[in-house]
Amino acid sequence: MLGKRIAKLRKEKGLSQYELAERLGFSRGKLANYEQGSRQPDYDTLQLIATYFDVSTDYLLGKSDTPSPSATNNNINNALTEKDEKDIAKRVEKIKEDLSNDDGYMLMGEPMSEEAKESILDAMEYAIRQATRINKKYIPKKHRDNQE
Repeated sequence: MLGKRIAKLRKEKGLSQYELAERLGFSRGKLANYEQGSRQPDYDTLQLIATYFDVSTDYLLGKSDTPSPSATNNNINNALTEKDEKDIAKRVEKIKEDLSNDDGYMLMGEPMSEEAKESILDAMEYAIRQATRINKKYIPKKHRDNQE
């Protein structure tokens, strides 16, 4: 069930195994093994896949037919708006400019490759998205409904 669900979600996003594996930070072969059912991910990897696709681990494992986000992600009330998406795109573009404009960036004492820059950019986009979702929980008092 897990493999079929991962493959279904990947195809819905229009990603190849190579693209998804790169975004998740592991090899295509590892992803192919998950999709074929010949290998099972550890807990952290399962959580990473669930978070990436914004589904629950129960859905991935076949314990639920509803792909709702897990309680720990709680993205139902924290969905990103069109404005959030635009803000994220602007931030990512600024980071991309910074990485492209400065040839002095080093990684472990060596000049940074284009692949390394792309990996950093993907990681930063993921981090910005997660931080935006998490911060949506903390609405300032002036924006809360008067429920008392």
